Amino acid sequence: MSESIGFKLSRVPRLWRAVLDERLAPLGLTQTRWVTLYHLWQMGGGQAQCDLARAIGVEAPSLVRTLDQLTEQGLIERRPCNDDRRTKRIFLTSKADPLLERIDAIVTEARGEMLSGITEEEIALFEDVLTRIEKNGLRIQTRLATDV
Repeated sequence: MSESIGFKLSRVPRLWRAVLDERLAPLGLTQTRWVTLYHLWQMGGGQAQCDLARAIGVEAPSLVRTLDQLTEQGLIERRPCNDDRRTKRIFLTSKADPLLERIDAIVTEARGEMLSGITEEEIALFEDVLTRIEKNGLRIQTRLATDV
């Protein structure tokens, strides 16, 4: 078994983000902002702040500053949740629509280039393998948390 697989698994996401960051920089977006907007767009508006943070892979308090900045830019708005006054729901504004369409076009183009020369079958197999690695990792993480 290749000892470099762990290094590659950590290097590829950094490379992927670096390519996207470079291409999205002319839009005036930091990685944190475009990732937040893109996830909210993919998930659908009205997400609870904690759910959005979980999807992005950050702690909810870490997301607050980014949401403040996106609110100042007029790209999102926070609304109280009807079921829980402590929870804020995040919605995209109409001002975000053209920006998100541009982000999506850039991401789609970059994805095509990054996956160039790889067949649909290979991509499907790769996704399956990644899913199994992720499940194994989550199992290990859960076991370690219960062993403490």
